[in-house]
Amino acid sequence: MIRQLLLALAALAAALAGPAHADRIKDLGGFQGIRANQLTGYGVVVGLPGTGDDNLEYTVQSVKAVASRFGLQLPAGVNPGLKNAAVVLITAELPAFAKPGQRIDITVASMGKAKSLRGGSLVLTPLLGADGQVYAMAQGNLAVGGLGAEGADGSKIVVNIPSTGRIPEGATVERAVATGFADTPFVTYNLQRADFTTAQNVAASINRKFGAGTAQAIDAVSVAVRAPTGADVRATLMSEIENLDVASAEPPAKVIVNARTGTVVINSAVRVGAAAVTHGKLTVRIDENQRISQPAPLSQGQTALENRSNVQVSEEKKPMFLLAPGPKLADVVKAVNAIGASPADLVAILEALKEAGALKAELVVL
Repeated sequence: MIRQLLLALAALAAALAGPAHADRIKDLGGFQGIRANQLTGYGVVVGLPGTGDDNLEYTVQSVKAVASRFGLQLPAGVNPGLKNAAVVLITAELPAFAKPGQRIDITVASMGKAKSLRGGSLVLTPLLGADGQVYAMAQGNLAVGGLGAEGADGSKIVVNIPSTGRIPEGATVERAVATGFADTPFVTYNLQRADFTTAQNVAASINRKFGAGTAQAIDAVSVAVRAPTGADVRATLMSEIENLDVASAEPPAKVIVNARTGTVVINSAVRVGAAAVTHGKLTVRIDENQRISQPAPLSQGQTALENRSNVQVSEEKKPMFLLAPGPKLADVVKAVNAIGASPADLVAILEALKEAGALKAELVVL
């Protein structure tokens, strides 16, 4: 009886504990071929309060092209004075499986000398894919977060970026992008970060759910999954795969150093071997003084200024500290902080530890 109770408690504890660290498969990557596509377009924003391109040649040509759509033609040699118009570049992202009639957000950015796009409206503009085909049509009033103002004396103030704006749901999808995800006997799942252990864990998790041989890790990024060919059945399978939990592999030990800003990021896998470290700081001080030199009486000399420089070099003495083998991240930070090392000092210490072979991690200097 007691033995059965102990076994039951052990099974319950194992069920409640679960994996030490598990992620959903959908958070680690995505299925091959199911991705967004970038769209771009060239258009004109009108209705600006005098903050437009101010008669740039290509702005005038663009406005004339817009007017010609409605049968209007400006006389030759006429300067329309276009301070209320600006040529812009429109960018958007077409989501996977987007259908005609759906709306997507767009970003509008000035291409000319426009000071601000605030208050402007985008004229109907086609958005093209990389293949040159029209996939959406964009139009609407801009929402601009920036602000710019200029005085008559040339003084000006600019807050954020007034030459770029967005139009939420400003484009209507006109053409869908074929994915063909239901036409092949396999679907391929690609990890965002290459890792053989994680790829094997993903395949093992899928095989536990759907049976041995369903999934196979191809390399450190891709996992091939045998799937039915029907679109509805395949969609159900992919949904179930995305929500499976998988044990994440411990990331490789890595230290990221930005030498310009003194920023240092260390992940939890970093270890340090036994090492004794001391770090001093050299300070160079140069004092420049000028002295008036007077000539001797009746020497026919001239008064002159003499420059005198005083150069001093001082070295700050800091005690040596000992790193025991195999400390964790908190121990490394604590030891360095104990001697009052600045971020710049920490960068130098880490580089020296790497050269000495005591830093058990990849050191990446940005």
